[in-house]
Amino acid sequence: MPSNISAGSGSGSGESGGVRSVQRAFDILSLLTENRRTLTIREVVDETGLAKTTALRLLQTLEHMGLLWATPKGYAAGPALWRWAHLARSAWELPPETVQLMRELSARHRETVNLYVLRDTHRICIAQQESPQPLRHVVRVGDELPLWAGASSKILLRDAPERLLARVARSSPYGEAHLTTLREWIGQAARDGFTVSHGEREPGLSAVAVPVVGGSGAIVAALTLSGPTVRFTEDRVEEFTADLREAAKRMSERGFDHPLT
Repeated sequence: MPSNISAGSGSGSGESGGVRSVQRAFDILSLLTENRRTLTIREVVDETGLAKTTALRLLQTLEHMGLLWATPKGYAAGPALWRWAHLARSAWELPPETVQLMRELSARHRETVNLYVLRDTHRICIAQQESPQPLRHVVRVGDELPLWAGASSKILLRDAPERLLARVARSSPYGEAHLTTLREWIGQAARDGFTVSHGEREPGLSAVAVPVVGGSGAIVAALTLSGPTVRFTEDRVEEFTADLREAAKRMSERGFDHPLT
């Protein structure tokens, strides 16, 4: 980003001040959601804790770059974001065959199907097919979830180096002691070829996950079915696992890639 963002930071100088200003600028952009299409200066000040003069300078810089657009109701997403959105879509968009496999899985089992990839100490949802049922588990494509629990985390961490496992453990509610549990989960996942979780991250939420393997044989993604624990009985989990494995095998055979591999 241009250096004029750091000039509006209101504090700090040099590299540290610039980095801080970039973070603050993206904090402002992240306030925009599907349910909130515009931002007022007062909302930015209240929710970021920035001084009004600092917030205004950052807003003006973002507007100058085309990332925000001033309207009578406040600042809206700017046209420059279209370019970024197009680049992201072209980089992350899945092949139609993969999308169809996920759609068929969701239709057969009436649960949410997700595809996750590893990024540092998080897993990122890169695709989703929602369950058609009123009570369902849903995340947004692009959401980052922690790695310290969940069926897909156990799959994605299978080949993780010890230093990453230690960082994941420290980021968990259980601290460094969680490292032992992570090792046990990963070992079980390697033996079984699939994983199951019940209420590990959210009470009442269950999931089943299997690995999607790349051309080198490394795990590149985790394919999951998730939903309310009450519907994830032992018999249903067996059905989910068998179908997930077949779908993941077909994905791997067709070739699966993403920007993080």
